[in-house]
Amino acid sequence: MIEKLQMDSLFAQARQAAEMAYAPYSKFRVGAALLCEDGSIVTGVNVENRSFGLSICAERNAAATAVTMGKQKFEALAISTPDSKKPVGPCGACRQVLSEFMQPDAPVRFAGSGPDQVDSTIGDLLPWDSLYELKG
Repeated sequence: MIEKLQMDSLFAQARQAAEMAYAPYSKFRVGAALLCEDGSIVTGVNVENRSFGLSICAERNAAATAVTMGKQKFEALAISTPDSKKPVGPCGACRQVLSEFMQPDAPVRFAGSGPDQVDSTIGDLLPWDSLYELKG
């Protein structure tokens, strides 16, 4: 089980990563930090393109980077959206991709610049995930 201090640290790394996001069109920076099974942390940022469909979400950026590094099991995820006062969770595509590499009970934290944060699990964000339903 991931401890609160560990999630706090993971979120701090997501917030720091968000500073490097490339968001000249939306002005909406996102940073993500993944805790890998081996204890390492991999971060990612959103990378926009003037053709919005070609933009890359921070969460999928982090996941692809981790896989490139040979890491395929993630224990926790933190997402920072400093340009929003309210917490903003991962989009549906990111939820689907992340569920490929995370157990349903893996913790997920997301927050904006305001005082509110959401602590959830990947399973709560993507209920009825067929990957786990078919295994059961």
